[in-house]
Amino acid sequence: MDAMDDSSTFRVGLIGYGLAGSVFHAPLIAATEGLVLDTVVTSSPERQRQARAEFPDVRLEDSADGLWGRAGELDLIVIASPNRTHVPLARTALEAGLPTVVDKPLAATAADAEELAALAGARGLLLSVFQNRRWDNDFRTLHKLLAEGALGEVQRFESRFERWRPRLKGGWRESGDPAEVGGLLYDLGSHLVDQALTLFGPAESVYAEVDVRRPGAQTDDDTFIALTHTSGVRSHLWMSATAAQLGPRFRVLGSQSGYVKYGLDPQETALREGLRPGDPSARWGTEPESGWGRLGAGESPLTGGGTPVPTLPGDYPAYYAAVAAALRDGTPPPVTAAEAAAALHVLEAARVSATEHRTVRIEVSA
Repeated sequence: MDAMDDSSTFRVGLIGYGLAGSVFHAPLIAATEGLVLDTVVTSSPERQRQARAEFPDVRLEDSADGLWGRAGELDLIVIASPNRTHVPLARTALEAGLPTVVDKPLAATAADAEELAALAGARGLLLSVFQNRRWDNDFRTLHKLLAEGALGEVQRFESRFERWRPRLKGGWRESGDPAEVGGLLYDLGSHLVDQALTLFGPAESVYAEVDVRRPGAQTDDDTFIALTHTSGVRSHLWMSATAAQLGPRFRVLGSQSGYVKYGLDPQETALREGLRPGDPSARWGTEPESGWGRLGAGESPLTGGGTPVPTLPGDYPAYYAAVAAALRDGTPPPVTAAEAAAALHVLEAARVSATEHRTVRIEVSA
């Protein structure tokens, strides 16, 4: 896409106004200088009323077909609809000449992700995946500690997204139909694997345990993945809806010290409660000192071992700020389709590993 001047305003069409669209994408788009939420696509009258109440000037469409006929009036498509629709909608958007952001996971398979990446490349269009957890407060803090060499040589990375949800909620995310791309492996696992690959590079082997624990559940709700990176780091990743006691969000062990952090980034809760970036009363993305992780060696952080490390503020708005910059200046997007495909290779290998009870090697591209 040709670079544009700094005064450019990009009109955004948002497909889907469920949890992802209404809680994450719409508020963050609206808070980003240079982006304007032009159109929301949802077939639900209730969600249409919600979108109009929150964004009085927004245009509404019952289906994505209403966007393609006026593609010339839009500058960016954001796909926040159910997972099974991601690939066909992204393909149609790109074929219409529109830069595209897709909520994770980009696709059900790495092959589909690579096909979309090739299409975007051939058309010279932005294609990015919304991996907001790269801008979590704890991840940003850990990234800084690693850049400073505070842990020495990292040997093991433990990362968890654990919840206690013993009863099913229903909906496509819990469907056993493979076409829905449901289950925690592709939901929370998309975040956990992306973070591990971002920090420590490609994985060369994968071992996984994928379980269905809750009565009536049709897809995985308690899953573990072990990665061996080409760098030598081992990543252990847990995702669960059945964790009666929650473990640390991060436990990272190095040759000199370790870093342990409990609790979740506050931004999702803030967005759900209606707070918005830029609201001075929100102190966006910050957490109290009681939530800080600890850095040290030889002692448990739960008994006061180690030194508290101030947690950097979480910064979800940075994702769409980078998207706007990429549209304006032609710079790379904040998360690429190739990175999404690399994570999907790991998730596919994890599925094979759990099914066949073996470690699966991944061919790493040069």
